[in-house]
Amino acid sequence: MDTQHDNALTHALAAIPGPVPPSGVLHAVIRHTSRFTVVGNHLAQHAELSLVAIGIGVHIQSLPAGSKVGIKALAARFPEGEVKIACALRELEAHGYLHRPRMRLAKGRVATRTVFCNQPGAVLRGEVVPVVGPAVRSTGPAPAPVREHLHVPEPAPVPEPTDVPEPRPVPEPRPVPEAVPVPETVPVPEAPHAPVRLPSRTAPTQPRRPLPHPHALTPELRQASSALLADLRRHAEELVLSEQDVEELAPGVAAWLERDATTDAIRRALTADLPKPLKHPARLARHRLTALLPPPLPGIHDLALPRRTPVTPFQTCDGCERAFRSHDPGHCRDCRAQCWEAA
Repeated sequence: MDTQHDNALTHALAAIPGPVPPSGVLHAVIRHTSRFTVVGNHLAQHAELSLVAIGIGVHIQSLPAGSKVGIKALAARFPEGEVKIACALRELEAHGYLHRPRMRLAKGRVATRTVFCNQPGAVLRGEVVPVVGPAVRSTGPAPAPVREHLHVPEPAPVPEPTDVPEPRPVPEPRPVPEAVPVPETVPVPEAPHAPVRLPSRTAPTQPRRPLPHPHALTPELRQASSALLADLRRHAEELVLSEQDVEELAPGVAAWLERDATTDAIRRALTADLPKPLKHPARLARHRLTALLPPPLPGIHDLALPRRTPVTPFQTCDGCERAFRSHDPGHCRDCRAQCWEAA
């Protein structure tokens, strides 16, 4: 059986017209008529996705709607582990093939649904067409396989100048296989209260914290702050600030000086561990002046230890030998009351 299979494949490859490449893969193309899925080359030949991510993406696209595509379900189906499958799903989600939007269900419940997009670029352009299930498949009977070959016409003879040109042979028309009926896709009825919304590709940015300002920006304090900012390029060549940057950042340095920070401490905070290359020196200085602002120095009274409340020691009663709190030894309250009644 193996020898017959090899001979049949050898004859099929020999029947392919045209030159055969000396190396690389050879395609024995047979038209699919049932149980097939249309996959774009943007996924099958993706330059940034791993082979596991491409395989899982093709597998998910071939599944019908409603199939389980979680990490547990895929790990039970394939030999890859859960960690590798989770990494592949994150790759598909990062490149726009997989989305997990939160949808509101009946009775106010919210659930996370899994949406697979076979063309992420069309989703970003707004060309979203809802379909049921994966790529369209034919359910009719499978006809005999049709092998497609490229018909290469024979070169026409070159007529001589004195002879009458002979008519060129007309290439035989290529046989066209019969079209397979394709069922129309039925759009999914969208719930009026739960529209499908794809998540944003960029997270919302946090508002930038304002630059600190001193309580009183005197001319002397502004002059010292501006001089310190302009002198930074002597200690770090990357921190070259313009006059406008120095004017805007001077209140931040003044807030540090107002809190009794030394010029050496401010200079070290602005010039230590600079990124390479430094593209925006003014933004870096603004961030460090805001994020690393020290608290005001505490006063002498703030550093003093709080006074401890005196604790009354325990005493042993001379009459009943019970313990009671008192600064002086003697009798407890009950014994003293008995003595007063006897008297």
